[in-house]
Amino acid sequence: MRDVSPKPSGVPRPPNDPGQYDDLADEWWRPDGAFAMLHWLARARGALVPPADRPGALLVDLGCGAGLLAPHLAGKGYRHVGVDLTRSALALATAHGVTAVNGDATAVPLADGCADVVAAGELLEHVPDWRRAVAEACRLLRPGGLLVLDTLNDTLLSRLVAVEIGERLPAVPRGIHDPRLFVDHRALVAECARHGVDLRVRGVRPGLRGTVGWLVRRMRGREGQARPGSAGRSPQIRPTWSTAVLYQGRGVRRG
Repeated sequence: MRDVSPKPSGVPRPPNDPGQYDDLADEWWRPDGAFAMLHWLARARGALVPPADRPGALLVDLGCGAGLLAPHLAGKGYRHVGVDLTRSALALATAHGVTAVNGDATAVPLADGCADVVAAGELLEHVPDWRRAVAEACRLLRPGGLLVLDTLNDTLLSRLVAVEIGERLPAVPRGIHDPRLFVDHRALVAECARHGVDLRVRGVRPGLRGTVGWLVRRMRGREGQARPGSAGRSPQIRPTWSTAVLYQGRGVRRG
């Protein structure tokens, strides 16, 4: 098992340091690598996005990383614009067909009402002011536009699973989360409503058998280079009755 979270110098970064994504740039497109779960979540998020209903429809992908959502939008008719702080990730996103914008999710350099869809996948739990990021996501949506997101809940169980357990297994890069930033699902629904988006949330989880198989491959070092859009042997993200750890949201901007 290899620990890929420290700086190249070997000095660990503080929790939630954005520089970790530069350190881990080679991991983005490895199917069994450090960001494998982000691939699973991107596939589930893409399934929430319907085909575009007009020519020139725009999807804004906040915190797009290396463009993992792109393969799951293929053929749906959107222009895919990705916004991220990390230039190394944006270079990879561009190579996968994303129009890259280097910017902060709390101050997006795009016009009001420009987007048919805004995606915010695994973003809010990394933003020091998640309410500002939500306000920006809602601002970008046209009336009738769709918001899709997923994030970690602000619960003791979520901290246990995602940090205390997940970051001690070869499942999540160590220090990638700061649990003080996790987002209560009720507060998120209320904040979206304040900005004109009626958000519905549901709990989700990765399939158990596929997750165990992935962990075994990780511990044995059986990693490779992903093929864009390839599901491979990766687990499916499934709905679950509890929002206590990981949850999805889907909502429409009121007219």
